[in-house]
Amino acid sequence: MLTAYPGASGADLARLSLLTPQTMSVIVANLERIGAVSRRPHAVHGRIQHIEVTKGGRRLLAKCRRRVKAVEEELLAGVSQADGRVIRRWLVNAALHDSAH
Repeated sequence: MLTAYPGASGADLARLSLLTPQTMSVIVANLERIGAVSRRPHAVHGRIQHIEVTKGGRRLLAKCRRRVKAVEEELLAGVSQADGRVIRRWLVNAALHDSAH
């Protein structure tokens, strides 16, 4: 989310991710602890902090994306492209249906 919305606040990220602010706070704190993100105070609102992905965070994201791609390829091995599209569509619909509740 931060690469799509750089400088978003924790509250912004929570809304975008459909998570509670408390859950997002823990996630951001963990990412900050490992150097994947940094925070800076909002210019006007002292309690709001902008969150940015660091260079290390971008490297970690790239590594995670490569791993996800490898796992997806392994899971879809032997599945036709047409069936793969059906599976992906079903998963997206399931996720959208679940987030509406």
